[in-house]
Amino acid sequence: MQLQQITPFVPCSNLERQIGFYRDVLGFEVGFQADNYAFLRRDCVAVRLVEVFPEVDLGHPEREGSFYIDVADLDALYAEMKAQLDKLPRERVRAPFNQDYGQREFHVADEDCTLVFFGQSLA
Repeated sequence: MQLQQITPFVPCSNLERQIGFYRDVLGFEVGFQADNYAFLRRDCVAVRLVEVFPEVDLGHPEREGSFYIDVADLDALYAEMKAQLDKLPRERVRAPFNQDYGQREFHVADEDCTLVFFGQSLA
């Protein structure tokens, strides 16, 4: 038996707005959508968006979440997304840079402060 994929559940305050971000900025496709849930996929990566109750403060530091997506050509992916990333506030995007631990990465915060890390090995 072999594990094949991990698909994070990402809480959001507004499902339609969050779908728009993952679809229009990050290039995911909507595979399924219901009242408070959506499944999105890009290549072999998927996320599950779940709309939470309005009183849940997703911007609070205790609620901050993140996930990491390994990619084959980080700079090409960043170039593909750049026009859409440039429309976001500067503090939500960190352009490609090299990490001391041997990864090249760029970071993007979604509509509710979940951090999406994209990375490629420098080896």
